Amino acid sequence: MSEGVDIVGVIIAGGKARRMGGGDKCLLPLGRGVLLDHIIARLRPQVAALALNANGAAGRFASFGVPVFADSLGDDIGPLSGILAALEWAAATYPRCRYVLTVAGDTPFFPLDLGARLSATAAASRADIVVATADGHDEPLFALWSTALAEDLRAAIAAGDRKIMQWAGRHRLARVAFDDGEAAFFNINTPDDLAAAAARLGGNEHGR
Repeated sequence: MSEGVDIVGVIIAGGKARRMGGGDKCLLPLGRGVLLDHIIARLRPQVAALALNANGAAGRFASFGVPVFADSLGDDIGPLSGILAALEWAAATYPRCRYVLTVAGDTPFFPLDLGARLSATAAASRADIVVATADGHDEPLFALWSTALAEDLRAAIAAGDRKIMQWAGRHRLARVAFDDGEAAFFNINTPDDLAAAAARLGGNEHGR
């Protein structure tokens, strides 16, 4: 892998899954694998390199063959800490990388053209952050982030920021609407959600 990549992808999976009884939601069984298998399969073709943001022992993800790193500032801050860790990991690993594409670790059916559409908007608008939307709602973990924002984000978290869009709104921000509605960003929070995802997958392993 060249260090001159433009975009790397990071799966944000640092949540504590309280409504699922704790543990790693991304390791829950789904179809012929686990949730993380489906997310990796969707994200890998969209980026030049791929990693996983998850707290705790990295060895439990060894079989997936992707780098794993923890939140930069501990696991009690929320997803902004995961985004910061993603920006810092990308900048350290691929110094010429310009953007990080993040996706949530509990959302198995996100669009296959997510990266292409967010990247096109970033190029056209020169935005620092490009966020996906569905049915008029922001999907802030499905976004493209300039690696140049890492220092600013670290300072913002230190100053008490915890809300993604509150911080994002202070930068050059663009949005891309996905017309397949909220179903594209359906996330698994409860056992019923997992059952619904399995039903949607049905005989189609890609859940299209």
